[in-house]
Amino acid sequence: MRHLAGFRDYLNAAYEQSVFDRALAAQDLWECHLHTHRMERLRVTANLTHDLQVDVEGEGPEDLPKLNVKLLYPAAQAAAVAPLIKFDPRLRAQGLRPFLSPAARHHVKNKSLFVLMKDRDVVFFTLLQGEIVRGLISDFSRYDITVNVKGGLPVVVLRHSIYDLRNKQGRCYLKSFQDAHRDWQKSEYFVPLH
Repeated sequence: MRHLAGFRDYLNAAYEQSVFDRALAAQDLWECHLHTHRMERLRVTANLTHDLQVDVEGEGPEDLPKLNVKLLYPAAQAAAVAPLIKFDPRLRAQGLRPFLSPAARHHVKNKSLFVLMKDRDVVFFTLLQGEIVRGLISDFSRYDITVNVKGGLPVVVLRHSIYDLRNKQGRCYLKSFQDAHRDWQKSEYFVPLH
């Protein structure tokens, strides 16, 4: 019998952590990419179960459904990060909306994320409205995945907004693809149980 070394410890420490909890605690400004191609600079003032209460810069308080958030990053780094986010125009033209039902979403297995993070593989996240984020996974939780883009700048991708995840070689890491094609190999991080 084998297990993924360090995986359980990682999940115990990080899995319930949300970027919105961190944003609320820090009270920093964040650049948020929202569905309908809207971008807002905002501060999180309350993290509720399904919604955020935010203070949108220049506009004031707003209730924001979490499903509307695709990705976000610290506003102080927006000038450096924004040019690094590319777009797939064909996917963008489809106008895909977030899936309300978790069962309909494009899932990535936690074990896949963990191995990609440990191996420091360059990955490409494509989001439902065509955004492409390229970088190294630095951490993940039940809700979001932090990708360090060029220069080590953190971009947080919300898991509900994922359309596709591939590595540099083009290998797909979506759960549905892996379940159907079974093209994965056990990582060196799988070790015998003691």
